[in-house]
Amino acid sequence: MPAQVGAVKVVNISGSAIFNIGDVYAMAPQSSAKTFAGGGSFNTGDGIQIDLSQSTTTVYDQDVVDQSTIEDFEQ
Repeated sequence: MPAQVGAVKVVNISGSAIFNIGDVYAMAPQSSAKTFAGGGSFNTGDGIQIDLSQSTTTVYDQDVVDQSTIEDFEQ
């Protein structure tokens, strides 16, 4: 059965997103990312003061692949 869709306004779509209007059988977005950051890196707000002195972020990652993005479903 066809889908009936009214007005749609798209403001932003990220690089790993899916935007669909109407009927769909299967959607499978695939994305992976790894982030390393030191202490106090993701703080937000007004007037934040951080003193970490000689903070370091040491990363030792033995496994090369943490999350695979290989297609694992049948169509």
